Amino acid sequence: MGKLKEYSNGDVTVTWEPEKCIHSAICVKGLPNVFQPKEKPWIKIDAASTKALVDQVKQCPSGALGYYMTHEDDKSAETMETKVEVLENGPLLVYGTLKVTDKDGISETKNRTTAFCRCGASANKPYCDGAHVSAEFKG
Repeated sequence: MGKLKEYSNGDVTVTWEPEKCIHSAICVKGLPNVFQPKEKPWIKIDAASTKALVDQVKQCPSGALGYYMTHEDDKSAETMETKVEVLENGPLLVYGTLKVTDKDGISETKNRTTAFCRCGASANKPYCDGAHVSAEFKG
């Protein structure tokens, strides 16, 4: 794991791993008062309620954004319903807990939301790395 940044409001801590970010901007579109990529720090943790923050972070397709509750063990990722969503001109998003086995038989468990490449240009297959933008993928 690379560098992890944390932003806390006392109830929830939002985590961010820059190396995982695919710049889908789902966070920015969902909570523009909180996620402001041109500002430093770019996450304004006090600009939304804890529930709104958690709901938005759960939609992060790359897993770059995460969260943990300060005063409780949050098990929502373990019980999240599995859903699949196709993003226009972007990745296939799978919500829920998944066990992914690669071509060499190595398995890993992915929680919350996982973005799978649809364009074929990702350098991190089967996962999306944002290459669909520069590849001008349409689909």
